[in-house]
Amino acid sequence: MIIAAVRSLVTYVAVSLYVLIVAPPGMLIAAVFGAKNHLYVLGHLGVRLGLVLGGIRYRVAGAEHVPRGRAAVYCANHQSNVDPPVLFDAVHPRLHILYKAEIDKIPVLARAFRYGGFIPVDRRNKEAALRSIEEGAKSIRAGNSFLIFPEGTRSRTDELLPFKKGGFIMAIKAQAPVVPVAVQGGRDSMRKGSWIVRPVTVSVRIGEPIETAGVTLDERNVVIEKTRDRIAALLAEGPVID
Repeated sequence: MIIAAVRSLVTYVAVSLYVLIVAPPGMLIAAVFGAKNHLYVLGHLGVRLGLVLGGIRYRVAGAEHVPRGRAAVYCANHQSNVDPPVLFDAVHPRLHILYKAEIDKIPVLARAFRYGGFIPVDRRNKEAALRSIEEGAKSIRAGNSFLIFPEGTRSRTDELLPFKKGGFIMAIKAQAPVVPVAVQGGRDSMRKGSWIVRPVTVSVRIGEPIETAGVTLDERNVVIEKTRDRIAALLAEGPVID
């Protein structure tokens, strides 16, 4: 326990220092030149730093299902705080994220997120949430892929929580495919309510895309159920084994 706590503390300090040192000049370049590609390079380096120090590895199956040359909405289950950085690094080189508006309380990180094209969602404010969905759909039509966690929070069990509709409405408005993603193993690293990070190998399974071209908003529940069923089926396959 002591070793895990020390390792976790070192990871938090190192990543925080990385963000404080690297983010300001990165954002300055983005503001001056209107470019953001370098932010993704810096973001992946920061994520990998955190994963290495935390002892987090991952295995991926189904990478062939990632749409090539087309923006998509990647829809994943959520078991742990380890999930977002793992999926950010494992699924797509330039993955945008719909993130909880509470993260805006962390000024430097939130500003970097905004420059990178990430979009905050305030679920307590319906009008603001709808604006975020519209902004996300516009970004997808411009060619940017997004990661969503439709459960809205981490599940304490292996059972999927009810799916929220926002991310699916965004995908349908953009007529972009929804890619089901199943992530397993993160809960063993970082349990809900705990700040301790334990070394684990996380499993990521990517399923076949679900097309939304020609689908209307009235059919969103069909897309949601189909996505949920595919994620459940991917989870049932168990962890990815080398």
